[in-house]
Amino acid sequence: MFKKIALLLFVSVFITACNTDDDMVAACNVVNSVSSNSVTDSSTNISWNDASNTGSYIVEYGLSGFAIGGGTSLSSTNTNISISELQGNTTYDVYVQTVCSENNISMLTDVYSFTTSETPCAAVTNISSSMITDTSAVIAWEDTVNTGSTYELEFGALGFSLGSGTTLAANNTSLEITGLLPNTNYDFYIKAICNGSNVSPSTNQNTFTTLAIPVIPEFRPTLSELNLFIDDLNNLDITPYGFEYNLNSKLFSDYATKQRFFVLPTGEKLTYNGEGLPIFPENSIIVKTFYYNIDDRDPSLGQKIIETRLLIKIDGSWETGDYKWNDAQTEAFLDFNGSTVPVSWIDSEGQSNSVNYEIPSNTDCFKCHQTSGSMTPIGPKMRTINFDFNGSNQIQRLIDNDMLEGLSDPTSVSLLPKWDDPTVSLDRRARAYMDINCAHCHIQGGFCEEQSNLRLGYETAYEESSISQSRNSILTRIQNTIPQYGMPLIGTTIIHDEGVDLLIEYINSLE
Repeated sequence: MFKKIALLLFVSVFITACNTDDDMVAACNVVNSVSSNSVTDSSTNISWNDASNTGSYIVEYGLSGFAIGGGTSLSSTNTNISISELQGNTTYDVYVQTVCSENNISMLTDVYSFTTSETPCAAVTNISSSMITDTSAVIAWEDTVNTGSTYELEFGALGFSLGSGTTLAANNTSLEITGLLPNTNYDFYIKAICNGSNVSPSTNQNTFTTLAIPVIPEFRPTLSELNLFIDDLNNLDITPYGFEYNLNSKLFSDYATKQRFFVLPTGEKLTYNGEGLPIFPENSIIVKTFYYNIDDRDPSLGQKIIETRLLIKIDGSWETGDYKWNDAQTEAFLDFNGSTVPVSWIDSEGQSNSVNYEIPSNTDCFKCHQTSGSMTPIGPKMRTINFDFNGSNQIQRLIDNDMLEGLSDPTSVSLLPKWDDPTVSLDRRARAYMDINCAHCHIQGGFCEEQSNLRLGYETAYEESSISQSRNSILTRIQNTIPQYGMPLIGTTIIHDEGVDLLIEYINSLE
């Protein structure tokens, strides 16, 4: 019996002596209450409870169902940790282990799962409009962030409120808008739709302008068919393709007011050809409308439009046509025969005036516009438009708008004097008046070349003009309205008092 007791004591002491310190450490506790908060589309914060406050932990996470050891591991000395660079709208599994010491690590917690929020739908970028016509435009954009998105485009007239426009759906990053109004400003906005409830913010306001209706370079029965004016015809609002110009010295036409502009084919230019008429490209149109204000003291009271004359360059030659306006002032009709229209108006001095205005026939037009048998424009010469009109120099505006080639500096072009400018010398004013009112017939190749020796172009030297030899004839005929005798031959029915006074003074000053 004694031997058995002694043996048990020996074994007990031996076992105790063989135990190490590690064998005496308690097992590392598993944390509990794992949770997540502040979940976004790309991050979250994981936290847990640890009653023993061990203070060192390993967190492993990955896509739902990942194999332990195949996830991403992070360490923390607190009972929480932030996880970032996650995918939106995705479920992740998380496991936490307590690290009590290098060799004493707890078992894994049960799996904890969380789902990130949906990634906000990103706004589209690099928005552009192209292939714009008078009724359509193509809108394009880029979307390098969203996947599988559709898009909504809302458009309307300039300044419309979001929600009140027209909406179009698109599955691709471009869309054609059709059925638009010509020459109109439009705003548009685009938003991406990632799913039914995940929609990007609308883009900032974007704007484009449709083109005006193309001008028709041919003579048609009515003026409106040519698209030279926009909106109501009688407003005389020029097509955006038109270049409005004015002349420094103007041709007298029974005191009618004139609106002048020309239209060049898209992409074409005038070619500088010296100080006279530039070379116009094929299918150019020169337009001049004649009208009288009801009262020159107040143009807002309205006007009576008489005619719109056209020169169109067709197959290398200029052709002329005249459109006579109806009494209702709603349309003008092609008329090659000419006619007389009675007109009354009040001038700037408050005086009542009346005239039987004569619309020329095509034959009459040819008399003034022909040079050596070919139809030629009269007005838009470089030297007659080299001054400020509508806020800037007209030639410079042609250059700036890429409508004129062969000239870069308007200051190299002279300017025909203004015949009614008292600061200009008498002889220069008189010669300018004769240039614009008479020289189209009285030049080499002009209608009166064979009947008269007068050469009245401004550039013609006085000694070569025959003005001195024709003084009496000039004075007699400019003060006469007898058909085929009074001067000018056509285009006027009354005497131009101011012009006649100028020429009388000039002729009387000659030696």
